[in-house]
Amino acid sequence: MSGAIDSLRNDIEDHSMAINGTLLQAFHWYSNGDGSFWRTLAARSAQLGDLGVTAYWLPPAFKAAGGTWDVGYGIYDLYDLGEFDQKGTVRTKYGTKDEYLQLVQAAHAAGIQVYADVVFNHKAGADATEWVKALEVASDNRNFVITDERWIRAWTVFDFPGRAGKHSGFKWNWSHFDGVDWDQYRERSAIYKFLARGKDWEKMVSGGNGNYDYLMYSDLDMNDADVRTELSRWAEWFLDFTGVDGFRLDAVKHIQYSFFRDWLGYLRKATGKPLFTVGEYWEPYDVQALHGYIAATGGAVALFDAPLHRNFHEASRAGGQYDMRRILDNTLMRDQPALAVTLVDNHDTQPLQALESWVDFWFRPLAYAIILLRAEGYPCVFEPDLDGASYSDKGHDVVLAPVPGLREMLGARRDLAYGAQRDWMDHWNLVGWTREGDDEHPGSGLAVLMSDSHGGSKWMEIGRRHAGTEFVDLLGRSHGSVWINGDGWGEFRCEGGSVSVWGRKK
Repeated sequence: MSGAIDSLRNDIEDHSMAINGTLLQAFHWYSNGDGSFWRTLAARSAQLGDLGVTAYWLPPAFKAAGGTWDVGYGIYDLYDLGEFDQKGTVRTKYGTKDEYLQLVQAAHAAGIQVYADVVFNHKAGADATEWVKALEVASDNRNFVITDERWIRAWTVFDFPGRAGKHSGFKWNWSHFDGVDWDQYRERSAIYKFLARGKDWEKMVSGGNGNYDYLMYSDLDMNDADVRTELSRWAEWFLDFTGVDGFRLDAVKHIQYSFFRDWLGYLRKATGKPLFTVGEYWEPYDVQALHGYIAATGGAVALFDAPLHRNFHEASRAGGQYDMRRILDNTLMRDQPALAVTLVDNHDTQPLQALESWVDFWFRPLAYAIILLRAEGYPCVFEPDLDGASYSDKGHDVVLAPVPGLREMLGARRDLAYGAQRDWMDHWNLVGWTREGDDEHPGSGLAVLMSDSHGGSKWMEIGRRHAGTEFVDLLGRSHGSVWINGDGWGEFRCEGGSVSVWGRKK
């Protein structure tokens, strides 16, 4: 496993050359759907690169069952990037194929890598139904059979008539799936497991609901040789056609764990590229489940640090009663930092979404300081935290304001967050750390102090290289200066319920 982990660590550190890597989730659930998304982001890429962004996580670029309103996770045709008239549209929610390719080029010109969001768990929006023998199983225990075997009409025929065989002649039928959630014959919604030789739920998946292979729509059978071959063939085509640098994998806990280990091993060998890849393994917020997945995949896939997000959420709701000494407990950031992609929130946890667990606004600067300015993990910034967002859904209006100080912290990560780290995680409310800086980044080094309750100060060592220098709060929250003494120590301050980031005065 160590070789794969080292490869991912090197990709995180090396692709950004001399600066720390920072990933931007460039979209949210309610991002603009008028088809201008790819163009707008391309135009902003130089500015975002200057800000310190070194990689994009882009939304699914493929034609989805819902056409232009589909966020992209109801995947229909992996080969249609907004090129063919399918599902009532040529473009996707985000734009056309050519605009997607131009965005990748613009990102690369700005020194930004691109990770494509890939949805392999299921397919949606089939072109026709066919008869399949199946069992109805319980939604809360997919191993419990409710009915005797019966024939159902399943939406499992994917012929892609609008594409007419361009890029690939592969067509999907029932044999490539192991279950669906709709019987067209009876017009009944339920979970149906297919009955045929070799058909069963995949075994190496999350144990939720008895067996969590099935999630939604028509569930791909990763034990089928044709499926595995086609997904590898598609990936080689896609990497060559678009020039993207890696992947974000959707719903990995529902997919045979060994699949992505083998799939990525093949692609990395075939392309000679590291192909940084991060998987979404969400709920339960159990770091042991993440460790189990990492072990099963041989460290081939990094994971979003969902337990860290949960800690942030709970701390933000605790009214100053959270033990800040424990903020990194039971997280990948602490246990396996080389494979931890750290985040505050994402499109699934934002308000009005299925996994809503939004970190309260006052705590967001503290959370971002942790993921951006510590040495561990690969931070992922959520785009609405940078620029704000507003939307309406389910009878509610939501306004998300930009996180105060986020741009300054991105600059501090880019320029200052280097060198040895020293921790002062020694108080229930008031915690901090320093980064000593290094010779490769002139002027680097910083101190971070935060409190979820009352303000205060703490003596912290930042290193003798800074002796006699003046530090100021880059966020402008704590006034005055801190002078570093001859032994490399300074008394740093922060206000109550706030964070201060101290760097050399210019």
